[in-house]
Amino acid sequence: MHCEAKFDFINRKHHCRRCGKCFCDKCCSKKVPLPRMCFVDPVRQCGECSVISQKEMEFYDRQLKVLMDGATFSVTQGSCEKSETMVCRLSNNHRYLFLDGESHYELEVAQISTVQILTEGFTPGGGNSRATGMLLQYKAPGSDYLKQMKFTTSDDFNSNKKMSASWLAAMHKAAKLLYESREQ
Repeated sequence: MHCEAKFDFINRKHHCRRCGKCFCDKCCSKKVPLPRMCFVDPVRQCGECSVISQKEMEFYDRQLKVLMDGATFSVTQGSCEKSETMVCRLSNNHRYLFLDGESHYELEVAQISTVQILTEGFTPGGGNSRATGMLLQYKAPGSDYLKQMKFTTSDDFNSNKKMSASWLAAMHKAAKLLYESREQ
């Protein structure tokens, strides 16, 4: 039990549909949709889980389409100096990042350990900065070692820098949600 209330016939215990822990009605009164667990209609959740679920819902509504549409980047693997122009997008089932160029890579999202957004234009006084790339660390299947991939917005006139910056912002938000759900 994660609630200090005494439960009886009148004061019943309720299960949070996200974490499964028991709470009183007051501590588990929020109702939020939980699509990642196939609850389309709002379901009972504790206060902590409802905040995370609300963030996920906002993410699904705003950011998921951007990630699935994809964007163009110059991709460098590990310490290699040669980069390849690739379109990076999230798979339809939201489990993989697809990278397509001369080569094709499928990177399982669950294997990503860190996402660092690279920026430029930051001033010490707190001025605006814009996303110019991303540094991703992940575990390759069958390996215990972390690998690294660097994505930078392409200077190529065919790529849309605004679309790439939007994709990077959506990926940063996705990474934050992923880390929050792993901590729970």
